[in-house]
Amino acid sequence: MSQAAQPTGPTSPGGEWPPRQPGARGGAWATGGVTFAGVLMVCSGLLALFQGIAAVTADAVYYRIGSYIYKMNLTGWGTIHIVIGALVLATGVGLLMHVPWARVVGMVLVAFSLITQFLFLPYAPVWSLVLLAIDVFVLWALASGHESRQEAVG
Repeated sequence: MSQAAQPTGPTSPGGEWPPRQPGARGGAWATGGVTFAGVLMVCSGLLALFQGIAAVTADAVYYRIGSYIYKMNLTGWGTIHIVIGALVLATGVGLLMHVPWARVVGMVLVAFSLITQFLFLPYAPVWSLVLLAIDVFVLWALASGHESRQEAVG
């Protein structure tokens, strides 16, 4: 005898209540992930800079564990880490400033950072594993943020 209360107000074209905003599906999560990825890129870039500076200035800081096929002196590794760290840091700042090119450049640079950290594992295993984990999360956040933006447009 009594009818259930029906919501009043405007409905979306599909008749849903509450009306959904276009592109609202997962947008906040992806945006938050990309922002966090930018912060992690800044941190990762700074850590790689410190890692490179330590390798260049004091060769006694790192000691290679066992024989290693990718032999390079620590000054070479330090220079690589300084260059990649500075580029990752700058791209992370660009990502936080919502620069359009920062997402794609960030994915490429973080992939290079991931490779260099893997190759540096015998010199600093724990440090390299921490930076590897950060780089993997950054790659995931940048890649999934791009997909959710495409869903919002399409």
